[in-house]
Amino acid sequence: MAQSPSIQAPLFYAPSSSPLVTRPIEQLRILFRQTLRITIHDRRVFLGTFVGTDKQLNILLVNTDEYRIGTDYEGNLNGRFVGQVMVPWRFIRRIEARAGNGSDSDDESMYM
Repeated sequence: MAQSPSIQAPLFYAPSSSPLVTRPIEQLRILFRQTLRITIHDRRVFLGTFVGTDKQLNILLVNTDEYRIGTDYEGNLNGRFVGQVMVPWRFIRRIEARAGNGSDSDDESMYM
C-alpha cells in the first residue's frame, strides 16, 4: 500500500509578529503602496506605486509614468503613462521614496 505524502508547512513561513521577520523586511513592508521614483542607467525615471519585488529583487510598480531626462531630451519633462512595469534590479541606479508623511507641500523635500 502506497503512503500518501505528508503535508508540511513552508520552511520560511513567518507571521508578521515572528522574530524571523528581519528589520530590512519590515522596512520593505513600509514602502508598499508608496510612491517611488526609480532612475535607471539609460536616464529614464519611473514614478509609480510600489507593489512588490520578485525573487530576483526586480521592482514592480503600478500606475507608473515614465520620464526621459538628460541633454538628449532638451529639458522636455513630459512623461508618458506606462501602467504596470517591472524594473530589473541590475538597471537601477537610484530608488527614492517620499519623505515624511507624503505631503506635497514642499517639492524640495518630496523625496529622500
